[in-house]
Amino acid sequence: MKVLLAEDEAVSRRLMEVHLDKWGFKVIGARDGAEAWVQLQQQPDIEMAVLDWMMPEVDGVDLVHRIRNELPGRSLYVIVCTARAGVEDLVTALDAGADDYLAKPFRHEELRARLRVGVRTIALERALRRRIADLDAALRHVRTLQGLLPICMHCKKIRNEEDVWERLESYLEEHADVEFSHGLCDECLAKATRAGRGHA
Repeated sequence: MKVLLAEDEAVSRRLMEVHLDKWGFKVIGARDGAEAWVQLQQQPDIEMAVLDWMMPEVDGVDLVHRIRNELPGRSLYVIVCTARAGVEDLVTALDAGADDYLAKPFRHEELRARLRVGVRTIALERALRRRIADLDAALRHVRTLQGLLPICMHCKKIRNEEDVWERLESYLEEHADVEFSHGLCDECLAKATRAGRGHA
């Protein structure tokens, strides 16, 4: 998973990059909020961001505001890190749109635990998007089968959307989640038996 790490203090950024890499993340480093914003725009596959609050040009909270307001369709899990540990600071970061908040100094095990929460959240969001897509596809199939279908009263073929006549089984297999096995109903079986006896 690709993680954006925005930290203006070079030693701290490098140390965190080493840990993130060791934990299996692909790290995109940024020296300040402005560079982080460019990376987010250029790399839409970034799914998590760890942002320092106090950075030159664009600080972490301003960057969160920009992400949520200017990239509204972007699914991005954001953790804000800062030495500002007051309750009002926590509220400010979360109100801006951050998903989590980490007070400095922190242990790297704590950062790893917060990242794991982010990974689980992202996995749930992916599963939800797939489920919604599946439901939309099923709804489209249902809508396709609704309404008036021209059917031949003799051979029972259906005229499809391209104005072509096709077998009923073919049409339903294409537009619905069904498969067919062929057999004889009781009435047709009786007719076939009588016909067979007549030829005997």
